[in-house]
Amino acid sequence: MKKWLPVVVACLLSACSSSGSDSKTYYQLPLAQAGAQSSASQNSHLLWVEQVSIPDYLAGNGVVYQTSDVQYVIATNNLWASPLDQQLRTTLVANLSNQLPGWVVASQPLGSDQDTLNVSVSGFHGRYDGRVIVSGEWLLKHQGQLIKRPFHIELKQPQDGYDAMVKTLAQAWSQEAAAMAQSINRLP
Repeated sequence: MKKWLPVVVACLLSACSSSGSDSKTYYQLPLAQAGAQSSASQNSHLLWVEQVSIPDYLAGNGVVYQTSDVQYVIATNNLWASPLDQQLRTTLVANLSNQLPGWVVASQPLGSDQDTLNVSVSGFHGRYDGRVIVSGEWLLKHQGQLIKRPFHIELKQPQDGYDAMVKTLAQAWSQEAAAMAQSINRLP
């Protein structure tokens, strides 16, 4: 009987550890609602969103949460439904398309007269004080000149939890897209 005791204990422990605690939740950033799109004409400006890059700590599947000024936790059960850099790029193209009338914005090259936008995201996470952080810089190549702008947005989450955190992160990313669009609209 004693030789079976470790097996029984191991089975009980594995049953306890797998009962509901391993359920995973997947998150996708919401896409902006399509506004009035102007049809492409020969006078359209072309913008290729070439790349949105993220650091290694954001490149995994887990949603990231900052627990102190120096510690970050990468969730194991709250995961991105698709790679975060792809989600950021897709939503950026959609947001810029909505906010730049007269522009054709795409994630594929558009031709020799296109402007090119590259974004480096350094922060895209929740924080211990109930805020989300979206930070980084973008670089636009426009008619042979380079325009570089840093960004840092902090927004308060309306409530606790990963759902609220992801929605607030999406809101901050949308705000940054609006700021990019304003800068691009001021170009000659």
